[in-house]
Amino acid sequence: MEPGGQLNIQELLQQAQKMQEQLFAAQQELAEAEVEGTAGGGLVKATVNGQGEVTGITIDPKAIDVDDPSDTAETVADLVLAAIRDAGRAAQELQQEKMGPLAEGLGGGGIPGLPGGGGLPGAPGGPGGLPGF
Repeated sequence: MEPGGQLNIQELLQQAQKMQEQLFAAQQELAEAEVEGTAGGGLVKATVNGQGEVTGITIDPKAIDVDDPSDTAETVADLVLAAIRDAGRAAQELQQEKMGPLAEGLGGGGIPGLPGGGGLPGAPGGPGGLPGF
């Protein structure tokens, strides 16, 4: 703020642009990052990018019982779901790690002169939010 309590619009715009660049960089990092979830002691592995999109599934042949295909199919399906959920949790942790500080800055007083930082649209915790948050 300028002397006398006036809000410096140029400074505010520069801060908003910087925050937008940081948000874009964090989103790009998440899109390129990969995390892994497992189930059944590693018999099934799911790979998920930092945005929560499943990018791969690996099933160890040991998970297949050729003598009982019906039960095996059900078991493998359960293991795949569990591995995807595990990877999803890891992706959420990564999202929080990358985006959490930005969310605090955008919605928690990060822009001087605006109560609560203003909560920019499309920002984590702001109106519109980001997918996965």
